[in-house]
Amino acid sequence: MTEYQALRHIPHANLFRQGDVFVLFGELFGRGYVNGLIDEARAAGMTIVGITVGRRNDDGTLRALTAEEHAEAEAKLGGRIVNIPLMAGFDMDAPEGEQNPTEMLSGITLKSWQEDKLDWTKIEACRQAGVARFTASARQAMAEIDKLVPDGANVFFAHTMAGGIPKIKAFLAIANRIYKGRGERFMSSRALLDSDLGKLILMNFDEVTANTLKYLIDASAGIRSRVESKGGQVRYTAYGYHGTEVLIGGDYQWQTYTNYTQGYAKMRLESIATAAWNGGVAATVFNCPEIRTNSSDIFVGVELSLFPLLAALKKEGGNGNAWAQQQWDACQALLNDGVSLQSILDKLETYLQTPTSAGFRNYEAWPMDNTPELADLMIGTSEEITSLHKDKKDLITDHLSALVLESAGPLMFHGAAEKIAPVLWLNHDIIARQLIELHKNA
Repeated sequence: MTEYQALRHIPHANLFRQGDVFVLFGELFGRGYVNGLIDEARAAGMTIVGITVGRRNDDGTLRALTAEEHAEAEAKLGGRIVNIPLMAGFDMDAPEGEQNPTEMLSGITLKSWQEDKLDWTKIEACRQAGVARFTASARQAMAEIDKLVPDGANVFFAHTMAGGIPKIKAFLAIANRIYKGRGERFMSSRALLDSDLGKLILMNFDEVTANTLKYLIDASAGIRSRVESKGGQVRYTAYGYHGTEVLIGGDYQWQTYTNYTQGYAKMRLESIATAAWNGGVAATVFNCPEIRTNSSDIFVGVELSLFPLLAALKKEGGNGNAWAQQQWDACQALLNDGVSLQSILDKLETYLQTPTSAGFRNYEAWPMDNTPELADLMIGTSEEITSLHKDKKDLITDHLSALVLESAGPLMFHGAAEKIAPVLWLNHDIIARQLIELHKNA
């Protein structure tokens, strides 16, 4: 278990400047955490460079972007994209003439998945094929990126790869029961982890979410060596999740969403950054707060711990802070007539204080399995609060997610420059304080 270390001060180190290079190691598809980093890099005058995960042909083979796709991706990034496919994971890889894991799983059904078995020798051969493909492509991509880094420049590598669920029809139904099910539809997350399907998913999560950071650090060793020999510096960042401190009973306390299946891979990510750091490479995993994204929406209830951020804004900014009050007013305006924002926060306080919720605030045991009692409480609370909004597509948690993204960008950008530690938690205290500072003249 990683030593817990929260970022408690607003970093202001300014390492990066005009002519330095920002490398996005992961493709930009929509609005997310990395946009804040890109905004900071652009404001500093850095050259923006990205990679692509590539695209799949109809037969499943991986290919580079077409000219049209390449132009569209570069426009979205606002920088140059090296067009070498870097699709992480091994779910579509196999030795020549063999089935890949996705094909091996094609016969799995909602009735059979807990008993279906996989041939782990074949799975390991597929994993090795995937790693060989990815690492070879990573070396190629870094050779191209090396040409874009001038002597004397500093380089910022932002790792954003995560995920790894194989595309099989049965999994969505399984996931809906584990992450959205309650009552008769509840399914234990432990049932997934104990199955061969679950074990494969955890392996692929490790490859996509965690091991790619090591592959990046290894593949960019030549860039790092040249940059440092010319007096420059290199930083690596990655996005983690390992629970977040939020206000509970007036104090900041660590809590977490359960069950966070990717937690095992996120801990592996932390260990990779720690090993790199101990070897003299400045790599930092920033464990960020829960937010709502397209990919997190399957996890009903993950958004609940966003609400206490409103209280944190007033605590860190003072009750008279005008900008903090504007955020309260904006959130109040999203609720049905007759529903007060304070009543929502009271509901959340009750939810967080219940013995059921409190039982999962066990850092050493993370990530814990879900339970029927937690699912009933968490999903029920989430659905109740959502129903109190005027528009179910315009939620308070959308507004608060945008604020977290805005704050995390500068915290990570300047925090990486400061070179503080290999793993740092961004909790609601520092998120709120950074926001108050950013808007002090509002």
